[in-house]
Amino acid sequence: MSNEEKDKTTQSPQDDENAKMTDCYYDKKDWRQCKKEMEVFRECWKKHNNDERTSTKDA
Repeated sequence: MSNEEKDKTTQSPQDDENAKMTDCYYDKKDWRQCKKEMEVFRECWKKHNNDERTSTKDA
């Protein structure tokens, strides 16, 4: 198994969305300009029931 294959097996479904959100903040230095990326990540998080697993509450 290659390192790339190993990485894929340990990634969570939200890793790609988290990377996009983090990249947006890195580029813009303002979370307010990354609302779209944050919402996509939040929906992905909920879709995989992580809000229940981690006791996350919507503000």
